[in-house]
Amino acid sequence: MKTSALCLVRVLIADDEKAFSTVLGDLVRSCGHEVVAVVHSGLDAIRAYRQHRPDVVLMDFAMARLNGLTACRNILSDDPEGCILFLSGLSERSELTPEASGALATLQKPISRARLEEVLNAASARRHAGRKTAQAP
Repeated sequence: MKTSALCLVRVLIADDEKAFSTVLGDLVRSCGHEVVAVVHSGLDAIRAYRQHRPDVVLMDFAMARLNGLTACRNILSDDPEGCILFLSGLSERSELTPEASGALATLQKPISRARLEEVLNAASARRHAGRKTAQAP
C-alpha cells in the first residue's frame, strides 16, 4: 500500500447551504481528511474555529449571521497562520481576492473532488512546512 507524505488535514466547513455542506463533508472525507465540524453561519464558524483549531476552513463567502469575509478577518486576527479558503458561486468579486480578504484562495462552486483534493493537499503541505519551520532551532 502506498503511503502519502502528506498529513491528515483537519477541516472546518462553514456554509449556510446545508445540502451543499453535507456533500462537501463527504468529499473531504473521500479525500482522506477529517471534518472537525460543519456550521452554517459566520458567527458559528468563529466559535468552531476557536474550539477545534482546524488546519483548513472551507467557508462560504455569502452567509447569514455574519458573512464569510467578516468571519475570515475575525479568525485571522486571532490566528494569523489560519488557512481559510472561500467557497463562492460568485466570481470576480474584489472582496474575494486573497489580498483583500486574507483568505488563501477562493474556490468556485461547484467544486470537483479533484480540485478539492488538490487544495487540501497543498494546505497540508503548507501547514506541514510551517510546523517544520516553527520547530527549527
